[in-house]
Amino acid sequence: MPHEPKRRHSRERKVERRHALKLAIKKAVKCPNCGNITLPHIVCKACGFYKGKQVTKTAKK
Repeated sequence: MPHEPKRRHSRERKVERRHALKLAIKKAVKCPNCGNITLPHIVCKACGFYKGKQVTKTAKK
């Protein structure tokens, strides 16, 4: 049986708790193909590679 809180938390306290959850920095990795910083498990925006294969075409400048 879950316990109920004794008192209601204020809005400010609730907001502060939620802000603390947002503070964590997302992990970033280097793309093995081009070396750009990208998020894991996401196609690299610079070169279009994912898991060693070209998935999307990118405009070359």
